[in-house]
Amino acid sequence: MKDNSFTAVLEIIGINPFVFVPDEILEDIFKAAGKNKSPVSVKGTVNGKEFKQNLMKYLGEWRLYVNLLMLKNSPKRIGETIEVSIEYDDSDRSISIHPKLDEAIKSSPVAVKNFENLTPSRKHELIRYINNLKTEASIDRNVEKILRHLHGETDFFGKKIDGK
Repeated sequence: MKDNSFTAVLEIIGINPFVFVPDEILEDIFKAAGKNKSPVSVKGTVNGKEFKQNLMKYLGEWRLYVNLLMLKNSPKRIGETIEVSIEYDDSDRSISIHPKLDEAIKSSPVAVKNFENLTPSRKHELIRYINNLKTEASIDRNVEKILRHLHGETDFFGKKIDGK
């Protein structure tokens, strides 16, 4: 693979800092990935710090969103020129579901159906949230909260849904 390094001005859309990736580098990544549909898994460096991220197409343009893990204080650095190297990442990024969450979801056909209907990113978010909890009490409490959410009883934050 050729050197996929470039400099770019850090921009922002909404609250999300990002850079545009040059077309010739995008083409190289799409070729390696075998696709040009969002999301495309990538890895590389921002100002020398390693990252794993997804290239996303939004409003017809491909963007590499630059979060706080990739670049300290990134929202405050809008307008700065940063150094980026990027390439397609074919590593397995799947994460395993916590056994308690898996058991709770499988115990209810409604929860199974609603979990399966979630977007992949939403599923990933819920799984990662539970996996990052430290105590058994917080895991149990939040598994129950997710189950109530999947049953349509509450939003994810535990608030009752209107009309119920």
